[in-house]
Amino acid sequence: MELKIPTPRNFSFRRTVASHGWYQLLPFALDSDKWQLTRVIDLGTKLPATIFMTGRKNHVRVNTSRPLTKAESAIALRDARHILRLDDDLENFYLATGNDPEFAWIGEQGAGRMLRSPTVFEDLVKMICTTNCSWALTLKMVTGLVENLGRETDDGRKSFPSAEAMAVMPTNFFVEEVRAGYRAPYLKELAERVASGELNVEEWLTTDLPTAELVKRIKGVKGAGDYAAENLLKLLGRYDGLALDSWTRAKFFQIRNNGRKAKDTKIARYYSRFNEWRGLALWCDVTRDWL
Repeated sequence: MELKIPTPRNFSFRRTVASHGWYQLLPFALDSDKWQLTRVIDLGTKLPATIFMTGRKNHVRVNTSRPLTKAESAIALRDARHILRLDDDLENFYLATGNDPEFAWIGEQGAGRMLRSPTVFEDLVKMICTTNCSWALTLKMVTGLVENLGRETDDGRKSFPSAEAMAVMPTNFFVEEVRAGYRAPYLKELAERVASGELNVEEWLTTDLPTAELVKRIKGVKGAGDYAAENLLKLLGRYDGLALDSWTRAKFFQIRNNGRKAKDTKIARYYSRFNEWRGLALWCDVTRDWL
């Protein structure tokens, strides 16, 4: 089954997919030869389906692992649009960077859309799994969650587990099977709070809360500190924070400071001219050479 989604004129499928490491984490997968992004979509009580997204001129082609009903197709298209940030308006970002010779490439190449999961819950879980560890361990933890708790599609792939599926598991499962270490009780508690309805993380996408207050809400989740909160903000469409870590600092030293170390205040000053877009400008800057 094949579906099509029209894309904005300044959309780059490759820049969006490779915007950060999410495409390497299940239930995403990338065929870099075909530049086809695979994703398992949860369809509620019905069997999950796999969608295969490929960038084309003026549209994204979406193929499915099985025929979908009209209602299922609507869910698949909605999630694909959300994943690829097709409804994000980046015109002001491109205006802010377009007159700077060092940053004009962003709009010219259609960069700036950061791949995300269909739900805030999944993005938050994955963000916690990136904190204070290697990328190899992040891959192992996310794979453990999906392979053990995900629902199987018709083509043998697994969906990302629901909060309910995670909540019923004992803490020891997250230690032994997921290899989450100190994060184990944090993942279980987050799942329990979401599953019970005590915490609605999906509303963070549309809340009118000031960014500082939203950061407090995110950091109210155990395991989500400054790094996780500021990175999650980017996936919520807010780019105030720089989300500095050892990798972004080192990359800034290399590309903007002749290899010399610099204080965070200097990094902040460098990108401050982009105002509310400064975090996205920094991220595009340090990942420019990824493609």
